[in-house]
Order: sequence, then structure tokens, then C-alpha cells
Amino acid sequence: MDEIALTERLVAFDTSLPEGLRRASEFVGGWLESRDIHAEQIESKGLPVTMAEVGPADAPTLVLHGHIDVVPAEDAMFESRREGDRLYGRGTYDMKGALAVMLLVLHDLRDQSDVRVRLGIVSDEESEEEKDRGSDALVGHGFIGDFAITGEPTNLQVGVQAKGVLALRLEVTGRSAHGATPWLGDNAVVKAVEVFRGVESLPFARQSSALFDRPSINLGRISGGDAFNKVPDSCVMDVDIRFLPEQDPEQILEQVKGLPDTRVLASFRRPPAVVEPSSPFVQGLCHATSPHHPDRVMSVGRDGASDAVSFLAAGVPAVEFGPVGDGHHGPEEWVSVSSLSGYRQALAGFVRDFPGMVPA
Repeated sequence: MDEIALTERLVAFDTSLPEGLRRASEFVGGWLESRDIHAEQIESKGLPVTMAEVGPADAPTLVLHGHIDVVPAEDAMFESRREGDRLYGRGTYDMKGALAVMLLVLHDLRDQSDVRVRLGIVSDEESEEEKDRGSDALVGHGFIGDFAITGEPTNLQVGVQAKGVLALRLEVTGRSAHGATPWLGDNAVVKAVEVFRGVESLPFARQSSALFDRPSINLGRISGGDAFNKVPDSCVMDVDIRFLPEQDPEQILEQVKGLPDTRVLASFRRPPAVVEPSSPFVQGLCHATSPHHPDRVMSVGRDGASDAVSFLAAGVPAVEFGPVGDGHHGPEEWVSVSSLSGYRQALAGFVRDFPGMVPA
């Protein structure tokens, strides 16, 4: 299979659902085994985690890492379509295109003896779980190395920073009244929108850093009211805050708690990811990618959270690096077909020079 065919095959599995995740993982395991690459699968919270590797165990070790799960989409998005250089479909950009290339790179490098290349694939990157994630299970299983690359979308730039996550469930209180006389009540749903605007106006929201213009703040869910003819006196909303690496989530939480008539019911957090741009691994990856990129390859920050933090917590420097595309989590997600080939060549070139980057 080439990059396009394998990406299309992976996209066809609806991996927003457990059954699709299991079927896709079985396919990946079978694909590897049929090419004489041993694959091992464990489970994390009932979801499959796939591990495979080539090269000698005592060689410098590179970990390629990715996720096979996607966010939900209409059925049509699991039927990929090509328009010019763009391959459309759920997961093409985030991150089944990158995963297809990583599988092919593992196959391409199975007979070399200079580098141990490991591939770990998880099924819960898009989940809201805070603990016992698939990437943590990989690391706990000893699936680490000298450097790790997770194939999140970066447009062939090298993601050395990713924002942290502070997800909050907030309850906003009001006062009930008859729907015919709303002026006698205090509508908690309307008030919740005002509270969200208040979150957007807090001091932390106006901060910036070298790689980020601002934190990201999204109102993901909102629910309130129990009758159409009654002024709702309670509203619950989920707010997704992606904070800058320099920011303290505890300070952000205290600022949110200071908003009137607002109570924090629950919170979920993940730390930011940070790797020094001067790292020889980062410099080497930029160098290996430059021949395959139309512009300058740089160290960049990514607004999304990163499973790279699981490797960083274990002392393994890790970056995000993926092909060119756009529209992830949206209705028109696509990946550049030509960039998949460039991505494959960049990873192969990086592996070729990898031993020289590993500290003696």
C-alpha cells in the first residue's frame, strides 16, 4: 500500500466508536504481522493499545506515536474522497494520514540495524479522561526511547510546545419564575452566556507568549432548564481552556471561581508540553524536513493538547510533527496528498541521521 491507499483504509473505520476502534486496531495488527513485523496489543480502560518495533533493542531508539481514534462525524466523512492534492475525510489530518505514513516507515526500516524504531498507537487521545490514558499505558509498559514523535497535525513544522488543558464544568445559578413573566426571574441560561464572556475577559485570557497569541477558551456544552414555560434557575456548561505553558492552572481556576453566581462542579487538566528548540533532535528533524517543505521549517507551538506529555513526564523529549492539511474536527477535514510523501521521506531521513543526535 502507498500513503494514500493506507490512509483511505484507516479512514473507513469509524473510530469514534469502541467497535470501530477494535476493528481498526485488528486491521493494523494484521497489517504489521503480514509484513513480518511483530505487533503486541494491550488494553487501557478496555481500549486497544498497539505496539510494534523494528531494529536492534540495544540501538538508539526513536518512538513514533499516534492515535487512531477520531471525533464523531457524519457517515459520509468515513468515505474519503480526493480533490486534487486534498484527501478529505474524518481523521485524514488528525491523524490517520500521519499514522499511515508511520506504519509504512516502520515497514521501510525493518531491515536496517542502526536504529530501533518503535510505533505506539493509542485509542483515547480524543477522550476526556484525565488519568490512565493509553499513552500513559505505553510509557508504563516501558515503551520509551531517546526521542518521541507524535504525529499530530503541524503542517510539517515541528511542534515544540502545546498548550495545557483546564476543562471546567461550571454551574450558574439564577431564580425561577413563570415563563410568561420572565422579568420576575433571573434566567440562568442567559446568565451562563454572560459568565462565559466573563471567563473570556479574565486577566489570564489576555496573556500571550513567544509562540502563542493567547490562551484558547471554548464553550463546549451548555444545558439548563426543565420546562419551556419556566425561567431556568440553574445552568451547567463545560468550558475548555487551553492555557499557555507559562501559566498556572491553579491561578486560572481561582480567577474563574471569582465570577458571581458561578460554582466549579468538576475540572480536568493536562499539563502543557515543552521541548527546547535547541535540542539536537528538534534541529535534526527540522533539517530532515526542509527538503520536503516549500517554506522554512521552524519550531512552533500548537493550540491543542498533546499526548507527548506522557513521554515528557518519563524524561523522554517529545515533539509533535505531522503532514499538511486543515479542518480537523470540522466538516471539511483534509490532508495534502503530496505532503504525505514528503512526511514519509522526512521521517526516513531523520532516522538515517538519528544515531548522531543521541547523546553519548
